[in-house]
Amino acid sequence: MQIATSRFGNVDIEADDILLFSAGIYGFEECRHWVLLADADNDAVAWLQSLSRPDVAVPVVSPRRFLPGYQVRVGRSQLDSLELSAPDSAYVLSVLARDDHSLTINLRAPLIVNLDRRLGRQVVTSDEQPVAHRLAEAAPSLRKSA
Repeated sequence: MQIATSRFGNVDIEADDILLFSAGIYGFEECRHWVLLADADNDAVAWLQSLSRPDVAVPVVSPRRFLPGYQVRVGRSQLDSLELSAPDSAYVLSVLARDDHSLTINLRAPLIVNLDRRLGRQVVTSDEQPVAHRLAEAAPSLRKSA
């Protein structure tokens, strides 16, 4: 199937590529169906593209790529809808943002994805993680369009 996007043009995807975020993500609660697209210029960045809104693509990264010890602490009830076979089988993504002249990632509200079931959910951690963690070392290597 083909989807239209404002950032990437028309993109061919398979039905199995579609991720369901039943509650949407913060700021885009009405967007429930997404697809994860690789960034052609930077393997550290991916784009969570909304299927219902061609103009909405959210840049995401694996927080563990920049902070290997990062752990998501949430109540089990926040993960129930993901139908995980084991908590460590979840894939964790953080939203990438630009803050003045640097790039930041949101460690407080990560996206948790069960790739086997194609289910995702944005959660709020139970510990005091930063909403905007600066990527001082990594910022020069990331695309400025993010």
